[in-house]
Amino acid sequence: MAARLFAVPTGARVVSQPHLRTVVVLAAGEGKRMKSALPKVLHPLLGRTLVGHVLAAAAPLAADRTVVVVGHGADQVRAHLAEIAPEATPVLQAEQLGTGHAVRIALDAAPEATGTVVVINGDVPLLRPETVAALVEAHEGAGAAATVLAAEVPDPTGLGRIVRDADGRLEQIVEERDATGAQRAIREINAGIYAFDAARLRDALGKLSTDNDQGEEYLTDVFALLGSAGEPVAVHVAADHVETLGCNDRVELATLRRLLRDRVNEAWMRTGVSLLDPDTTWIDVTVALDRDAVVDQNTQLRGGTVVGTGAVVGPDVTLIDTVVGPGATVLRSHAVGAEVGPGASVGPYAYLRPDARLAEKAKVGTFVEVKNSEVGAGAKVPHLSYVGDATIGAKANIGAATIFVNYDGVNKHRTTVGEAAFIGCDTSLIAPVEVGAGAYVAAGSAITQDVPPGALGVTRAPQRSIDGWVARKRAGTASAEAAARAQAADEDASAPGSRASEGEAIHGDAEPVGSASGAGDTATE
Repeated sequence: MAARLFAVPTGARVVSQPHLRTVVVLAAGEGKRMKSALPKVLHPLLGRTLVGHVLAAAAPLAADRTVVVVGHGADQVRAHLAEIAPEATPVLQAEQLGTGHAVRIALDAAPEATGTVVVINGDVPLLRPETVAALVEAHEGAGAAATVLAAEVPDPTGLGRIVRDADGRLEQIVEERDATGAQRAIREINAGIYAFDAARLRDALGKLSTDNDQGEEYLTDVFALLGSAGEPVAVHVAADHVETLGCNDRVELATLRRLLRDRVNEAWMRTGVSLLDPDTTWIDVTVALDRDAVVDQNTQLRGGTVVGTGAVVGPDVTLIDTVVGPGATVLRSHAVGAEVGPGASVGPYAYLRPDARLAEKAKVGTFVEVKNSEVGAGAKVPHLSYVGDATIGAKANIGAATIFVNYDGVNKHRTTVGEAAFIGCDTSLIAPVEVGAGAYVAAGSAITQDVPPGALGVTRAPQRSIDGWVARKRAGTASAEAAARAQAADEDASAPGSRASEGEAIHGDAEPVGSASGAGDTATE
């Protein structure tokens, strides 16, 4: 199921484009503090990777080209880009020699780039499209050579500072390790997001030095170079500093995940979705919910999941790439790649595997697993059953402990149960096999041949009871003692003159209930 790029309402719009634009995403860093074999920009949160969120934020710019600078784990990042943004061009930074060096490599790979170049760090997943758009509009509207996105933060530790002159104009951007004590007290920080004029950026990049504490080419030095040459440089302040938060370790990643959860949940509630416990509800940014859907506590909605109008999902539900129709109910269940039709019911404790499809008002109940199967309109699989590679007709009833035996050790085979058929409890349907419309299968049967429409399928061996077996084989056990007491009571009851004996004489010809000639207790609902 294809994920929706902008399922959560963002209000983002494509920025008017007077000239060409290029987006450069910096995604080459190792992220040592993540302590992971996975490149930092590939760590996921709520439906996208870090770099995926950044690319989504830049998408409304409708840039002419997007260049992603890769380095650590380059092959993994390239493979991911091929899946989520095949139009993006990955460019290798074999040695991480600084942000200035990375942007120079990116522009070398796009020699035709003119107009505006937007540079974004690959680890700012909370960045909104509206904020990127506002940065570019401010930059292009002012005719600036370079514009930096800034934010006022409570704690600037570890971040580059925006240093302004007495008139409030940008004087320089200083990395913390190169900052003076007075500069470190500044709380306006560099968010790592920029807009440049392409021609003037190329010229300044060729003049960068490595005379700093890290011995790297800093992209931020471009501002000082342009400013000293009399070129206009500017600062655009983000409305919400939370958008500019980056990620350097697992603790920060968890913080970003919680912040994004809160943003997503608030957006859905404002569109008319009920979240009964937002703190325990996790909804990917790629999920879509219709008005009046209800999501109960401890629920995860992931991937391309869609929840229809008036549907109730949760508590304790995980849905991945699953469609839930209007008015359906999913309770304490897990579903992957499934479809739950309008008014259908799932759970509690059901498992819908890929290509499980429930038609309107179908029921899949407690401890039922369904895979690659259709459950027809109004059909019921109430409990304790496995349905694999099957087609179940409308209004059919599948009794408890029914197994659709679909695998012979080499190949999968399909079972068909017709409309309004009735499958008894503890039945095995051994595929390939077909139970016709309106047919019955007696409880306890193993069906290996087709059952014609309206017929009764039975495969029961005759029952036999071996008298005295417990006394001989389990002597001295609680079972043997209970059996002896029951036998003694039966003997007393059948003694001449007893009330039970007299009753037997009156009712002794009564027909047994559930005789072997019928289906017995065929199924449950």
